[in-house]
Amino acid sequence: MNLKDLKIIVTGGAQGMGLHFATRLLEAGAQVAVGDINETALAAVPAGIHRRKLDVGSEADIISFVSWAHETMGGLNGLVNNAGILRDGLLVKKDKTTGEVKKMSLENFNAVINVNLVGATLMVREVVAKMVEKELRPGVIVNMSSIARHGNRGQSNYVSAKAALAANTVTWSREFAPFGLRVGAVAPGMIETPMTAGMSQKALESFVANIPVGRIGKPEDIWAAVKFIIECDYFTGRTIDVDGGLGF
Repeated sequence: MNLKDLKIIVTGGAQGMGLHFATRLLEAGAQVAVGDINETALAAVPAGIHRRKLDVGSEADIISFVSWAHETMGGLNGLVNNAGILRDGLLVKKDKTTGEVKKMSLENFNAVINVNLVGATLMVREVVAKMVEKELRPGVIVNMSSIARHGNRGQSNYVSAKAALAANTVTWSREFAPFGLRVGAVAPGMIETPMTAGMSQKALESFVANIPVGRIGKPEDIWAAVKFIIECDYFTGRTIDVDGGLGF
C-alpha cells in the first residue's frame, strides 16, 4: 500500500512511538486518527492529525472511537495497534531480609492483559469489521508486539499479552486474507520513549552492554519496520524483531 492512500488509526498515538508513527504517516500524506487515554498529550498532537480520547480497556470506547474515525476520515483501511501499559513484577518473590513471600496481584496481571491483549484484539475486530462492512480493500493491520514475547523475567503479564498478539497476527492474517487484508507485527526491543526515560544511567548502561549494535533503539528504527509492513504487499502473518540483536 502507498502511505498516502491510508486512512489509518494509531492507538496510544499521543506520545512515545505512537506519536512518532502518527507524525510520520501524516508527513507521508496519510489521513491519521490517533486515540490516547492521556488527554493532556492529545491536546499537543500536531495539527492535521485527528485526535480523540480512547481507553482501549473499554469495549464501548473502542467501538465508538472506530466509528468516529471511520466517519471523520471518510473511510478506514489501516490500524497501528500500539497502545499498551506495563505493570512489571515477579510472579512470586521472597524478601531477602524478612523472608516474606509476595505475589503479583491479579489486578496487575489483568490490567496488562485487558489493555495489551483484549483491547488490542477488540481494536482489530472493530477496524476489520468496518473494513469488511464497507468493502474497503486493500487494508493493513500492524500489531505492536515485543521481543519480551520470547519470555522475560518480571513480566509474566506483559509476556503473555505480547506473545498472544504475535500468535494472533498469524491467525488474523489467515482469517482476513479473503477480505484482502494483511496483518503484520513489529516486536521492539528497548526503545527511547517516555516509558524508558526514567531508567537510571547505571541500569541503562548495563542493558546497552548486552545489545550487539551498542545502543537502545529510537522510534525511527521501529517506524522503519512499520512502514515496511504497510508498503510491502507480499508481507503478512509475520513478526519482525527490531531489537539491535539483543533477543532473549
